[in-house]
Amino acid sequence: MPPPPPSRRTFLQLTGLSAASVALGVSAPASADATPGRPIPSGAFALGVASGDPRPDGFVLWTRLAPTPLAADGHGGMRADHVPVQYEVAEDSQFKHVVRRGLAIATAELAHAVHPEVRGLRPEREYFYRFRVGTEVSPVGRTKTLPVHGSRFSFATASCQAWYHGYFPAYRDIARRSPDAVFFLGDYIYEYGIVPGGNLWRQGVAVGPEHGVEIETLEQYRLRYSLFKTDPELQSAHATAPWLFVWDDHEVQNNYGAAISPYGIPPELFVHRRAVAYRAFYENLPLALSSLPTGPDSQAYRRYDVGSLARLNLLDTRQYRDPAPTSEADRQSEARTIMGAKQEKWLYDGLRRSPATWNLLAGGVVLTAISNDRTDQWDGYPANRRRLLAELQQAGNAVMLTGDIHRHVASELKADFADPAAPTIGVELVCSSIGSDGDGADTDNYAKDWLRHPYVKFYNARRGYVHTTLTRSELTAEFVNFPYIEADANAEPRAIASFRSPAGSPRLEAL
Repeated sequence: MPPPPPSRRTFLQLTGLSAASVALGVSAPASADATPGRPIPSGAFALGVASGDPRPDGFVLWTRLAPTPLAADGHGGMRADHVPVQYEVAEDSQFKHVVRRGLAIATAELAHAVHPEVRGLRPEREYFYRFRVGTEVSPVGRTKTLPVHGSRFSFATASCQAWYHGYFPAYRDIARRSPDAVFFLGDYIYEYGIVPGGNLWRQGVAVGPEHGVEIETLEQYRLRYSLFKTDPELQSAHATAPWLFVWDDHEVQNNYGAAISPYGIPPELFVHRRAVAYRAFYENLPLALSSLPTGPDSQAYRRYDVGSLARLNLLDTRQYRDPAPTSEADRQSEARTIMGAKQEKWLYDGLRRSPATWNLLAGGVVLTAISNDRTDQWDGYPANRRRLLAELQQAGNAVMLTGDIHRHVASELKADFADPAAPTIGVELVCSSIGSDGDGADTDNYAKDWLRHPYVKFYNARRGYVHTTLTRSELTAEFVNFPYIEADANAEPRAIASFRSPAGSPRLEAL
């Protein structure tokens, strides 16, 4: 008999993570010394800065000390010391009007990342922030608090950034537009080994042999985040707006679900891999303390209100999903869920009580019905989809935001996808990948499968992002792509399609 899975407490002990190290990474005691115990190597902020988890009164700030970000051991060139990191928040980029100062402690247990949570600020305001450690000063970041009421809100949606498949000109354009927020919809990293002459399509770069294996340890996940986060366009987009995150599968392993690996790793072992992957996700992103995993479990689904303009529900469609169906009868089972019963109840309760004009859902996989054999998407969970569509119809002005498929898609949501006469109850905006699958093309062999459905209004297979603006009266969405990404980061953006969806009558109208 295999041994029982370790408890959450045991997971924390095994990974050397203490409650003290977590707390210090958010806020240091008032008595803490701000002077490092030893000189910090130059270039400590090589991974940039970021903000996230915006609220009307504040946000989370993030940086990770890594003077040698691609050190093969995954430690970023840092020793095991505790390092005090100062931060400032100001109303101006010159820091003449500083409104918050604080200190957090970067510890080896959390890869020398800090996550200070700033509160007590004014709503719907632009702020600037920076970090300091010793004589090293970080780049300046811009962020925003959410509104209390809200009349206009813009955001970019992005997903699937396989660094090795190409450059990230999309992030340069997102930074240029300075949206109110960026919603990242899954696959921030990829776990595959990076092989020159194989899947390394980003031209003019080289990687060491430590990148050539599928990652599975905490140090390997940390190194993979470091590699992706060295991209200057990604750093620029992080430093321009607060980000909100959902994950999909590649943050752990391709097409995993719950404790099931599709590659034969036993569940009692796979939860170890999920635990270190979830931990690296927290360490490397601007996430609140509530998102810190406990062993292999993490509270990834959460809700944000953009005043009364929009309610945003971030979904987790990986951690609680039922296994892939074994038959058509199994696929159609009313008991099947992609979200888990607890998350379903949380979501439906929030939709029923929503005070917002727009009800947004951000998830990792496509909701629209496309093909019964796409069981990794919501097509594998039709009963759960029917339950969700019924709730969205009651809530009104529903908008599903997804990525995953490396294609731009605009689709209308139907109360019953099998009934051509069923009413349209909302829209789905699927953003293409930032980098995954290389240059792509305007169309491909999958286009016919999607466009055969009358509710699918647009399909494009190049890389890019979606820029969306909400007002009280309408949603407008602009699909942006790039002619190439493999050669360099200099491709110019192309707005290839725009749609309007009126409040009170959800549908897609081409602009």
